[in-house]
Amino acid sequence: MKKIKSERIILGIDPGTSITGYGIIRISGRDPELVTIGSIDLSKFDDHFLKIKHIFERTIGIIEEYHPDELAIEAPFYGKNVQSMLKLGRAQGAAIAAALSRSVPVSEYAPRKIKMSITGRGSASKEQVAAMLMKILKFDRIEVRLDATDGLAAALCHFYQTNNPVQDKSFNSWKDFISKNPRRIKKQ
Repeated sequence: MKKIKSERIILGIDPGTSITGYGIIRISGRDPELVTIGSIDLSKFDDHFLKIKHIFERTIGIIEEYHPDELAIEAPFYGKNVQSMLKLGRAQGAAIAAALSRSVPVSEYAPRKIKMSITGRGSASKEQVAAMLMKILKFDRIEVRLDATDGLAAALCHFYQTNNPVQDKSFNSWKDFISKNPRRIKKQ
């Protein structure tokens, strides 16, 4: 089993063709801490290939500024529109290529897995994910896009997946979930 560093930085990205969201957490010991959250606005670009170039360049800039140890990226959502899927795949590929060009290892998570790890429900809304992130990482409602909180959710999901190597992720009830995830429960 791979040993996980006790202090590390995780960059999470939610790739998009209009907005690419990102969030960075720092792990010291067992506790994640918010470093930054933001988005890459691609609305000023009409050409799809220029959007891809901008995602690549901004991701490189974020990596060079924050020096993440790992990248967690959300997998494209499988919809009915093939052209949209192709464009999202390219956006994801640009972020992955940027990370790999700087020797940052990449992990990919399905949207439902990310939502499940943050809220306990794979069908949670973006707003529910954002609200839970604010509680877990103790930050106030700031002017931030939901794409950015989705990127942050990918980072936190990666932290949960790599810090809890138990592979049995089926739960019979909330009591069962709590008993299998005692570190995820915050006492008030």
